[in-house]
Amino acid sequence: MGHWIVVPVILPALLAPFIILAARFDIVVQRTLSMAGAVALLAVAVTLWVGAGAGPEAYRLGDWPAPFGIVLVLDHLSALMLVLTGLLAVAVLLHAIDGFDARGRHFHALFQFQLMGLNGAFLTGDVFNLFVFFEVLLIASYGLMLHGAQEKALRAGVQYVAINLAGSTLFLFAVGLLYGVTGTLNMADLAVKVPLVAEGDRPLIHIAGLLLFAVFAVKAALVPLHFWLPGTYAAAGPPVAALFAIMTKVGAYAILRMSTLVFGANAGGAETWLAAPWLVPFGLLTIAVGAVGVLGARRLRDQTCFAVIGSMGTLLATLGLVTPQGTLAALYYLISSTLAGASLFLVCDLVERGRASGDADTIVPTPPFRGQEVVAGLFMLAAILMAGMPPLSGFLGKLLILDAAATHPWQGWIWAVILSMSLIVIVGFGRAGSTVFWKSAALPAAVGPHRPAACGVAAAGTLIAAGAALAAFAAPADAVLSLIAAELHTPAAYIQAVLGSSPTILGAAP
Repeated sequence: MGHWIVVPVILPALLAPFIILAARFDIVVQRTLSMAGAVALLAVAVTLWVGAGAGPEAYRLGDWPAPFGIVLVLDHLSALMLVLTGLLAVAVLLHAIDGFDARGRHFHALFQFQLMGLNGAFLTGDVFNLFVFFEVLLIASYGLMLHGAQEKALRAGVQYVAINLAGSTLFLFAVGLLYGVTGTLNMADLAVKVPLVAEGDRPLIHIAGLLLFAVFAVKAALVPLHFWLPGTYAAAGPPVAALFAIMTKVGAYAILRMSTLVFGANAGGAETWLAAPWLVPFGLLTIAVGAVGVLGARRLRDQTCFAVIGSMGTLLATLGLVTPQGTLAALYYLISSTLAGASLFLVCDLVERGRASGDADTIVPTPPFRGQEVVAGLFMLAAILMAGMPPLSGFLGKLLILDAAATHPWQGWIWAVILSMSLIVIVGFGRAGSTVFWKSAALPAAVGPHRPAACGVAAAGTLIAAGAALAAFAAPADAVLSLIAAELHTPAAYIQAVLGSSPTILGAAP
């Protein structure tokens, strides 16, 4: 794919300052440029996805050979995450241009910087540059979270900044340990050198791996490191929270990439599948915390936040299976849960805009607003997608997970927790939907000031339709995700594409 690989990073990096310098006083021009950039990024992502069929490909910035230079790597997994990010970006922007973007300054520039950080994190083949792109997307997320913010968002923002600064510090410690022991931070080179580390230095590698896992677990909101997410996402504007639905997946992506490439089957000793013993039990605990939160929430946004936490628990517990089948199921569920979480946040905003200002998105019956039937339908479909009910992709995702866990030692716990907590989530969403929409319909007068905007309905509908399409085309999706899982568990092609020669150690499926 040549220079196309760097476009998802370069395009938003150039567009963001251009918006600030040339269009900061004209919101219409900002919207036009930002939407054009998002659509272009989605088109480039699809192009890269098609090009990834030829196998992993490395892009060496400055033409410095790995492991000495900065390298971006395109494979099926990174291309998949680029397409998902591009689709989410277009939908969120479509919703935001209805007026949310005008509540503060520089929304569109920050949005583009956020996309730059996300795309860079998915493409980078270097641990230090993963840290750099983490910081780019986090700095942009600070500004987006406070866009049009009130006092509650400011308080949540302080907590969000503090926990991420602590995570960044741990990340640097881990990077320093890895480099000190192996002399490299290139992921492919680490995959070759970690198994060769002297026995006396292996405890340092073990500590570095656990520190990285802790940092990624914070990003992925794994219990007990999840406490920042409910307040942060609930305080952010709903379109921002919808974009943030992909941010937790960055943590899951990093765990998956490092677990299969560096700390996988060939790592040797205690470093083999280093994160796996932690992912299943803590993932199941995260599912339970999320489900209880969904049931007890008093606002739709709070409910969605806890649903996101529960979905991350399901995803991370599945990654802990460390089998190609488990990875396939995790990837399918990753796509479905991202679409579900983002669409629910957008529907929350439609409810809040339609209701009288004092009611916001609280789960109480209020007089119906104009267009409530449409919003109620979107909420029902998004809730079905998130809870894992048929016929949408959330149901198939959980079936794949249960099937993948059939031979795992924790099978009984996995089945019991996922099935029981799914029932609790269904009850929670059912209670919220009946209270907000059905009981409200029995009240006498329509008092909502606005009919739901067509662009807002279209944005949420697009994400839900994508979830339905994922279910309708489950067979081809299964074939594609099987290919990705096989690539991850047999990383020889990735290593060779980056290092440019046959590596000493080639990954093999467990």
